[in-house]
Amino acid sequence: MAATITSFSVYLVFLMSIGVYFYRKTANLEDYLIGGRAMGSWVTALSAQASDMSGWLLMGLPGAVYLGGLSQAWIAVGLFVGTVLNWKFVAARLRVYTEKTDSMTLPSFFEDRFGDRTGLLRIISASIILLFFTIYSASGLVASGKLFESLFNIEYTAAVIFGGLAIVLYTFLGGFMAVSWTDFFQGILMFFAITIVPVIAYGEIGGMSEIIAMTAENGVSLSLMPEGFTITAVISALAWGLGYFGQPHILARFMGIDTIKKVAPARKIAVIWVAISLSAAVLVGIIAVPMFPNIVDSEKVFIEMIAAIFNPWLGGILLAAILSAIMSTIDSQLLVSSSTLTEDFYNKIIKREASELEKMWVGRAFVIIIAVVAFILALNPENTVLDLVAYAWAGLGAAFGPAVLFSLFSKKASWQSILAGMITGTVTLVIWKESGLGAQLYEIIPGFFVNIIVILVVNKFYAQQDDEILAEYEEVEKIYQRDI
Repeated sequence: MAATITSFSVYLVFLMSIGVYFYRKTANLEDYLIGGRAMGSWVTALSAQASDMSGWLLMGLPGAVYLGGLSQAWIAVGLFVGTVLNWKFVAARLRVYTEKTDSMTLPSFFEDRFGDRTGLLRIISASIILLFFTIYSASGLVASGKLFESLFNIEYTAAVIFGGLAIVLYTFLGGFMAVSWTDFFQGILMFFAITIVPVIAYGEIGGMSEIIAMTAENGVSLSLMPEGFTITAVISALAWGLGYFGQPHILARFMGIDTIKKVAPARKIAVIWVAISLSAAVLVGIIAVPMFPNIVDSEKVFIEMIAAIFNPWLGGILLAAILSAIMSTIDSQLLVSSSTLTEDFYNKIIKREASELEKMWVGRAFVIIIAVVAFILALNPENTVLDLVAYAWAGLGAAFGPAVLFSLFSKKASWQSILAGMITGTVTLVIWKESGLGAQLYEIIPGFFVNIIVILVVNKFYAQQDDEILAEYEEVEKIYQRDI
């Protein structure tokens, strides 16, 4: 145990040192929020995917497969397709458009892109981000609590606080650059862990014959379409891919890449990383059935697998990969939430003349405030990582996915139609979830498509009429076609 804790602690110190380093490099708000739009292909790709996958890749997804069998792999298929489409159709265009509008957050981009002079679009979108990112951040703290509880044998509440403090510290200090570079290293470590662990474990249990025998004995199906698994369930699982178009923490990476010429190589890196990582996570869940037929908490199968087959020194490094997965998402969410409060509320409503230094420190203060709220939500040990992620992912995807797509591909979309779609999509999602219908059909589906329908209908009455906004759209399209 001492060796495991030592190697794990060395990794934590390494992350803190990155935060301190970029604290000294961060000179203004643009540096703090989007890294001065200077990120390279590798850092952009790995930080985007590491912040995307979070603790659910190493805990939530293997746990779901452990309980539900190979049919849960449809979630992985949906996420893979969503990743490809997001990088293909959104990344480069968003990079061009946000630079053209000089926008550093998603709400400010919507306001500038659609010419909303009322401030409603920015305020509503910022409020939605804060709501669902607080839930999303809580999922990361639940995951870190389970990890530290298992590793240090401490009480769950203390484990949540301990894990959260480490994450908050380097996000507070270094901002976007610290978050992106830590996510880069964490993405490498996550990839290493999620690929090597199931390969070694496969050999330990005796191969496929043992897996087939034990999964059947434990009532876990290796079929993608087992008895009772409906087409509706497949559609719900695949619909996870719709969420990608509206995730602010992933979209922020697209805003921060150096040039759009670096998007194509970044996309290749990201797609390969995601394909292998998702496949390996599903394999972990399947292999865990014969290894741990009676585990109490299914979301701890990866932790138990590492403890069972690796020596303490290597085990500590591999357990750090789980912390990496958790940190790489929650740090991004804290930063985006902080950015939203700083740029879209404080600087636009409370104090327009705030200095760059003041805004940076306000952003850091908001990191702490948001983390405290997420701590409170995470203190219930009955919460599961996958349930919290599913709700937050759906909320952000249903609210912002159509808005992002219309902002990039619709010349005539207006702020009135985008606002109406955003509100009705979010309300539909919440009602669908709270009424229990989400158990039959994932709530992102009705929320996303109601949003689109409302945008199209309202656009019939309030199409974009501002000549300056229309001309800007044409100019962005020319820049994109020239530079891609």
